[in-house]
Parts: sequence; C-alpha cells; structure tokens
Amino acid sequence: MKFPWGSCLLRLSHRLAVCGLCTVALAALAPLAEAANLNLRVSDGNGKLLSHAVLMLEPMAGKLAVAPMSGVEISQVKRQFTPQISVVTAGTTVAFPNLDSVRHHVYSFSPIKQFELKLYSGVPSKPVVFDKPGVAVIGCNIHDRMVAWVVVVDTPLYAMSEASGKARIASVPPGLYQLRVWHAGLRAGQDLPTTAVHIANADVDHEVRLDVQGTEP
Repeated sequence: MKFPWGSCLLRLSHRLAVCGLCTVALAALAPLAEAANLNLRVSDGNGKLLSHAVLMLEPMAGKLAVAPMSGVEISQVKRQFTPQISVVTAGTTVAFPNLDSVRHHVYSFSPIKQFELKLYSGVPSKPVVFDKPGVAVIGCNIHDRMVAWVVVVDTPLYAMSEASGKARIASVPPGLYQLRVWHAGLRAGQDLPTTAVHIANADVDHEVRLDVQGTEP
C-alpha cells in the first residue's frame, strides 16, 4: 500500500499556516481588547457642571507618539474667534481666516507661542505653527473683547467636556497616568490641576472638581 505522504504534508503545512495567521491576528487584537475608556465628569467647587474643560492623559513613564493635526482653523466671524477654544497636538499648523468685513490684528504674547498677524482681511499667507505644549491666549489688537485659547497637548489621549460636564478619553492602554485639566476659569498663573489615574482592563469613571472663577467662555 502506498501512503500519500506528499498530500498529508501539504494539508499539515496548510493547517500550520492557518494557525500561524490566527496567532498573529490574535496578537494584533490583544492590545485593543485590553484598552479601556476613561469616563470623566467635570464640575466646579459648588457642583456646577463645566463645559470646555480640556483633559489630558499622560503616561507616568515614557511618552506616547503624537502627530500634528491638519486643516485646523480659527476664524474671525462677527468680531469673535470661532471656535473660542481649540485643542491641537504639538506641531499643528493653524490658519486664522478673517471672514469679517473689517480687518483684524491677531496676536499672542503667551510664553508657548508669540506671534502677530498684523491688520489683514481674508486669509494670512503664513499660518501659525504651535510647536510647544501649553496654553496660548489669542487676542485682537483692534477689538479687545475678542479672545480665544489654543490648548497644545503632547499626548494623543485628550478630550473636552461637553455642556453636561462629561468627557471620554477612549481606548487607553493599561498603565499609570497623570490627568491634567485646563479650563478658562482657572486663575492666571495657576498650575494645572493634576491627579494620578490607574487604567486596567475595565472602564474607569473619574470625577474632576475645579476651582474656577467667572463664567463659561
């Protein structure tokens, strides 16, 4: 009797190849399965829910890769900046189109980014690159009531709270992190509130209380 060794070996090789592919696929999916969501709720000292709080999650050890964003604009419409608060990753280029019928003079004297776009209409020829993490306050030298903030983050894990005070940072790998929070109502020069957060394999709910002044931006 002849044994079909060649055929058996072929089928065995095929099965091993399939198993190998399955192992690779499972290994690729494993980090995604372990990631969790950080659910946040932000309020002031009196329990009032706060919108437009920017929450940044940074690992205690090491650093996560960050890529610049594209297509970011802060327009001037009806003598107001729109949006008033922008969150961008470090290295992002921001355009400042003037959609008003009057000219504006946009500037910032903030330590992380100092620039001037002198009186202009339309779109300035040179956009502004925000290459350092921190907060830049934007103003108009002609219209003092115009103000905006650019929060530059050095992590891909961030979120902004909604009117409900809620925010979610999704797909966070397990580990120890520090959560930093910014809000326009924080006192000038105040260090950003920071707390330690441990992320395991399940979603985490976290309350944030801020000592803020004034009203919502």
